[in-house]
Amino acid sequence: MPKVRSPLSRAGLAGVVFLLTLQAMLARADPADTEAPYYRIEAQPLAHALMEYSEQSKIVIVVPSGMLEGKTSHDVEGRLDHESALELLLKGTGLNVEQLANGALTLQRVEPDIPVAPRVPPPMEVSEPEARVPARPPVKPVNTGDAQSIQDAVIVTGVRGAPRSIIDSPTPIDVFSYRDLQQGSPVGIYESIRYLIPSFNLPTRGGGGTASIISSGGMRGLNPDHTLVLVNGKRRHKTALIHSVSSLYNGAAGVDLNMFPASAISRIEVLRDGAAAQYGSDAIAGVINIILKDDPDEGELAISAGQNFDRDDGEFFTVALNDGTAVGSSGSLNVFYNFMSREESNRAVPISDRVNLYPLLEGGARDPREATIDRMITQNYGAFPQATHVLGGNFSYEAEDFEFYAFGTYGTRKSELNWSFRAPNRDVSLPEIYPDGFRPRLTIREDDYELAAGVRGETAGGWAWDVSSSFGTDFTDWENTNGLNASLGPASPTRFHVGRLISSEWVNALDVTKLHELGRAGALQISFGLQHRLEQYEVEEGEVASWTVGDYVRPDGQPFAGQPLAPGAQATPGFRPDDAGELDRTNLSAYGELGWTPSENLFLNAAMRYEDFDDDAGDELIYKVGGRYALTDWLALRASYNTGFRAPSLAQQTYSSTTSQFRDLDGDGETELLLLKNLPVSSVAARALGSSSLKPETSRNTSVGFALTPRSNLSVTVDAYQIDLDDRIVVTSTFSPLDTRLSVDGVTTIGDQIQALLVANGLSSGISGQYYTNAIGTRTRGLDVVATYQLHTDYGDFKIIGGFNRNETDITGIVENPPELDALGDIVIFDRSKQAALTDTIPDSKISLGVGWEHGRFRTHVRATRFGRYMVRNATNPEEDYDVDPEWIADLEVGYALSDNFTIYAGANNLLNTYPEQISEPGETTGSNMYNTFAPFGFTGGTWFVRGAFNW
Repeated sequence: MPKVRSPLSRAGLAGVVFLLTLQAMLARADPADTEAPYYRIEAQPLAHALMEYSEQSKIVIVVPSGMLEGKTSHDVEGRLDHESALELLLKGTGLNVEQLANGALTLQRVEPDIPVAPRVPPPMEVSEPEARVPARPPVKPVNTGDAQSIQDAVIVTGVRGAPRSIIDSPTPIDVFSYRDLQQGSPVGIYESIRYLIPSFNLPTRGGGGTASIISSGGMRGLNPDHTLVLVNGKRRHKTALIHSVSSLYNGAAGVDLNMFPASAISRIEVLRDGAAAQYGSDAIAGVINIILKDDPDEGELAISAGQNFDRDDGEFFTVALNDGTAVGSSGSLNVFYNFMSREESNRAVPISDRVNLYPLLEGGARDPREATIDRMITQNYGAFPQATHVLGGNFSYEAEDFEFYAFGTYGTRKSELNWSFRAPNRDVSLPEIYPDGFRPRLTIREDDYELAAGVRGETAGGWAWDVSSSFGTDFTDWENTNGLNASLGPASPTRFHVGRLISSEWVNALDVTKLHELGRAGALQISFGLQHRLEQYEVEEGEVASWTVGDYVRPDGQPFAGQPLAPGAQATPGFRPDDAGELDRTNLSAYGELGWTPSENLFLNAAMRYEDFDDDAGDELIYKVGGRYALTDWLALRASYNTGFRAPSLAQQTYSSTTSQFRDLDGDGETELLLLKNLPVSSVAARALGSSSLKPETSRNTSVGFALTPRSNLSVTVDAYQIDLDDRIVVTSTFSPLDTRLSVDGVTTIGDQIQALLVANGLSSGISGQYYTNAIGTRTRGLDVVATYQLHTDYGDFKIIGGFNRNETDITGIVENPPELDALGDIVIFDRSKQAALTDTIPDSKISLGVGWEHGRFRTHVRATRFGRYMVRNATNPEEDYDVDPEWIADLEVGYALSDNFTIYAGANNLLNTYPEQISEPGETTGSNMYNTFAPFGFTGGTWFVRGAFNW
């Protein structure tokens, strides 16, 4: 039944629920309590107490680093003026308070009998967190820094309003600093968090095509586009490159963080819970919020280099630069630059001398050139070469009544994908152009822009507001080099412009929030906002020679004489006129969020969001409820339930291309070269094969857990989750004219009927088609455990981090075949391999153990990670299935500070040079495919590196 869109009725329902809840909260307030603040702060670690004081008083506090360690506050309760409350809070701590010229308060140690001149202390490492997320009270809470207890780390993701500490969050959140991300000298941001987030999976290569160069992984067993990526609380735009010829994450077009400057990151906050009602569509598995550096007085230059242990390949070189400067009396500007260059790595082996690469001579004799040709014919069984430049900036300026801010990035990247070797004895290898065969290459040049700007402030009534606008785009230009269009014969060009993919997003938002003191009823944070988003996606056709069908046939005397040859540029034919297209849509949304603290031990929050798309995605009303209850001062329970959705991306609706790929269609282990066509769901051909308009994926997410903090230097969090995801958008099985199975009449083959359908709809009879569809429902269940322990000894400072994730996904339902496919006979719309990509081809568990040690000038970090078992299934033949056993990977980094400003590091990733389990012998005709490419730690062995970091 078609969905009935009722935006007014649903918006009305959202408003009624919101107002009723608000009325109930405010009804508990005592009117007399509005005259002066009522403080209720229990004795606790001083950092926590000061954050509570800031939240209740709305007074800025600046604390010198290290001053709060080991100190406990005095308890405060009653109606007090701000100064008296703070003095009572600090009683017995050896600290007193002094007001700065700008109105802020600073703390300093009490040193009797020794006169000390007042001074303005430097801000702490994570200062002014209210400048990082939309619309929250202008509170500058205490930053506890690295020197403080684990429980004191401040976050701004998860609930709006004043920042909270990690351990006080009602939902599971991980925080990683820039220093954490630099361990091991990774070549990208996702490569860093692969080892930091227990449930994050980043395959080395999710498949072929552009899936080989997109850097995007998934959390909690879901796709990359089920995680929302924010920068300073603002939505980051998606890449134009779609996982189109891949096994894992097919159809996903997420955010490519390798087009973001890692040097810009102060920290990353990862919310491991559904948050679509709070932040918008896509936040089903969680949220990654990048907080930018904003310190005007610090900078760093880091340079690293390394290469693989084996074959001395995979060389990489990176540069990371950031610098800050003050702008006027109340502004700051930070600029960032990153460069990354990576050479190819290859684990293929030469093929056997018995394999003929040249056509046989007259009489069946072998060509004498067989003895001299390079038999390392596969050079793409590993990482591809890539070079990236990324620039960025973060600016803010505070006026008397408001603050203006802006940040943005620009990145350019060149990626080269070497395709399979076309031997001289292949029909497409014209001896007039490539007498010794050729290896086509796809070069993708990418330009990526993002700019966000806004103004925020506070009304006279205490409502904090934030008005912002951001625009981001990813522009990719494709070129096929060292290739040919065999159907054009010897006159064929060898270089082709394949086409362009362009994706852009424009987001405008208003966010408002206020903390209401309710006296004995506690405190209530009220937040609401509006958002407008315009998305565009475009496919531009390539030059005619890259896709046209020529009439050349092989002349007499050559192999394959008289036969027509394959059309289009080899390996990557150009985007054809019927592939080209442009699509845009507008999204309007409104949300409301409540965070109520009725007592010191209890926090409850609720959020509701209404989104309306002007295309077939329609409208959705979603919500989230959750809370945290502290049983004791060291044990707290937390839980949440939320509904979510992800609208089909424009890329999934628009993307159309034709690529060549080797596929095993019959499950007999033999591969055949196919022209694989991605059909837009609205195309005539896709409709003929049973496609229908895409609709949003919907989810129900439950999370239950606890946080344990028996000591100030020890924290343990345990969270179980279940995600039910309906109408998942996946790519169908490949409908190929080469399918030799018999149809229902027992005479014609399924391939014959598919061929007839394709030809009738204007497609070549040699093309295999597939399209995206809402085909499946899944249930994902898992457990996250994160433990952190810090120890200060005479032999140095130790930090021990342990993480564990167990994740399991089951299929709860598969859509029935549409009538168009039912008529073909024994055909499966979603085959075994595609089902396994959702349920079995992601490691079922991950264990991560890390130990950091600092003593004097020495710094050492050791990490061991166990990636669990996964399975790969053949599309049709169970005998071709295989399991990949778990593996432990060890990493080591050793650093030495030559001075206060300069530190050098050396180490190894995959220290023991571990390879995945070998699944087969090298292919006789390729010399590759011994290891599965889905391995999360790669299949090129270990890497050594050196890094130098200079700070100022």
